[in-house]
Amino acid sequence: MKTKYILLFPLLSVLFPVAASAQGTVGDLESSFGARFSVEADKKLAKGVHAIVSGEARMTDGIGSPDRYQAGLELTYKLNDTFKFGVGYLLIEKMNSSGEWNPRHRFYADGKVSFRSGDWLFSVKERLQLTHREVGNVFQNTPNSLSLKSRFKVSYKGFGSVTPYGYIEVRNVFNDPSCTATWSTASQSYSDYVFDGYSDAYFNRVRGSLGAEWKMSPSHTLDFFLLTDYNYNKEIDTNAEGTKLKSLTYDRGLQIGLGVGYKFSF
Repeated sequence: MKTKYILLFPLLSVLFPVAASAQGTVGDLESSFGARFSVEADKKLAKGVHAIVSGEARMTDGIGSPDRYQAGLELTYKLNDTFKFGVGYLLIEKMNSSGEWNPRHRFYADGKVSFRSGDWLFSVKERLQLTHREVGNVFQNTPNSLSLKSRFKVSYKGFGSVTPYGYIEVRNVFNDPSCTATWSTASQSYSDYVFDGYSDAYFNRVRGSLGAEWKMSPSHTLDFFLLTDYNYNKEIDTNAEGTKLKSLTYDRGLQIGLGVGYKFSF
């Protein structure tokens, strides 16, 4: 029983991060609805070793507007029923606020610890990821963003071919742009701006999901789920020279989506 509580410590450490002081304003909460569609091919290479190729499309405004496409390759190793490890790469095409598509390259490594109690399966997964993207202003955005995703998942194996599940996931960013500045209420502007590098760390997303996997055969699985994201993102606006801070805000968003995934195992 003690082992189960120990496994929860990594998740709890990010669910309740230490608050950090920061200048700026917090924006109004904005909500949106979207959808996700994914396909995955899982090839067993050797005992415990799998290669996975995947693709996904994400939509906003229901299914009317594409927002993101991604394709990935992952290699996983299952040591036993308790420990599983993986490394992978994702090519991401994401639309920005100007309606332009921007490529991103993501590399990640993760580890998962699982334990079973009767028909219940519990797991804690930690994923460290590095995302590279081209940025126009390096004082506003980090070219190589480092973050940690921590997920606690529960699934129930007592319904035969259908496995319902639920999880909560928290993402922490470690190296957002950091700065100091003085806000003047008289002029409604910042002064004494200094760029302090990429050292700002804070949690910027909490995700929850409920779903069910339907294993139609040993090779074919369908996944249906409802996903909710709460995002808290830092937005900095500076001049190109990095000598003047125009604005500093924290945007909040609540995204709700439905998803369908298909997995082929061989």
